[in-house]
Amino acid sequence: MATDCEAWLNANPVEADDLSDSFLSGDEDNKGSLTYNKNINNEINGNWLSSSSNNIHEARLKAKAKRRLRKNSSRDSGRGDSLSDNGDAVRGSLVAPTSPKSKLLDRKSRLGKGRGLPKKGGAGGKGVWGRSGEVYGPEAVDVKDPNYDDAQENCVYETVVPPLEEKDFEKTVTPIVQEYFEHGDTNEVAELLAELNLGTMRSEVPSLAVSLALEAKASHRELTSRLLADLCGSVLSLSDMENSFDKLLRELPDLVLDTPGAPQLVGQFIARAVSDQILSKSYIEGYKGKVGCEFTRAALDRATVLLKMSMGGLRIENQWGAGGGQRPVKQLIKEMNLLLKEYILSGDSKEAERCLRDLEVPHFHHEFVYEAIVMVLESKGEKTFKMVLQLLKSLSTSSIITVDQMRRGYGRVYMDIAEINIDVPRAYFILEQFVDKSFNIGIIDVKIRDLCPCRGRKRFVSEGDGGVVKLESY
Repeated sequence: MATDCEAWLNANPVEADDLSDSFLSGDEDNKGSLTYNKNINNEINGNWLSSSSNNIHEARLKAKAKRRLRKNSSRDSGRGDSLSDNGDAVRGSLVAPTSPKSKLLDRKSRLGKGRGLPKKGGAGGKGVWGRSGEVYGPEAVDVKDPNYDDAQENCVYETVVPPLEEKDFEKTVTPIVQEYFEHGDTNEVAELLAELNLGTMRSEVPSLAVSLALEAKASHRELTSRLLADLCGSVLSLSDMENSFDKLLRELPDLVLDTPGAPQLVGQFIARAVSDQILSKSYIEGYKGKVGCEFTRAALDRATVLLKMSMGGLRIENQWGAGGGQRPVKQLIKEMNLLLKEYILSGDSKEAERCLRDLEVPHFHHEFVYEAIVMVLESKGEKTFKMVLQLLKSLSTSSIITVDQMRRGYGRVYMDIAEINIDVPRAYFILEQFVDKSFNIGIIDVKIRDLCPCRGRKRFVSEGDGGVVKLESY
């Protein structure tokens, strides 16, 4: 290393004044520098040095000054004063500092040209799909592509749905039919079935829907008949309908185990299907002389009877009725009155309970209570009074009519008693007796009993009052 330093000093002679670290002025400066240089040339740390050792020390000081100069110039570049190669202060021009990181993230042109817009209009860069709003058209097939195939131009791509297997049919279609019983939208069922590749299982849809309806309510059977009529032609064919009903007639012995009235219900479905023209009129005649099962014979006889009755004016479209809110209020009131009259004639409270439950209007049972009490007020004998009291007790005990519906029915009678009294002069008296009896047997509570209105009574005063009639309620 000493040899390298000596070679560098020979090529670049350095005077002793250049190695001064302090800047002195005047005579003191000159004297101090001479004394300092002498000491450097002759002694360092109390050791006398030769001329060769002195040169090595000067080279080390020069290298140290060079390193300090480079460090200061890189740190203070562009910020005012800087040091020259020999350590003198130099006044430089102000230059704005530059950041390599900012240059790396800058997307503007680095040549200083252009309008300062991003490169490629913002469509370039990593992870960029293109400028906003740009729509790509279909790419032309490159014939020179090594993977090019002539058959690609004639390919048609479409979604292929595998055919529905028999083991998955019931598990897939049953939820669709059960949801239909809730919303009643046949179009939604048709769309869901169209998405399935039914294949050979297409004719199983009507038989599955009917078998589910046999265990459901009358309103669900009406919905099933409408569903079959709407699906025929769009999703199912006439032959699918005939094959499905053939299967139902063959499975009647098994259906009777779960639903004892299955033969009559299937017969009604067949009659309704013939009326809706989804089964041919000759469908029933095709079984004449070929039926060995008694359940199948009962179903076909039921369908034949209903079709004959339809010729006399019976509307098969209304054989199932309409459940709940789908039925007009006037029709519900009419059916409740018929139910009460039939009960007064037969006295079968179980049948009355079944008919009221089949109406499927638990929110409208207060109308039944109202009509029953009005019938008692308009009757002339004790028979209707006792039978209606017994029926309301039975319905209250079985919770078919809830406490809230019973309270609303009695309250409606209390509100209309003034108008009822116009046609029935003894209405107040009969109502008081009926309310007391109802409270005694536990149909109503004390609050409903106390709300029963009392009729204002006439009281004649003495002749001294001039025969004036005074009205007083007590």
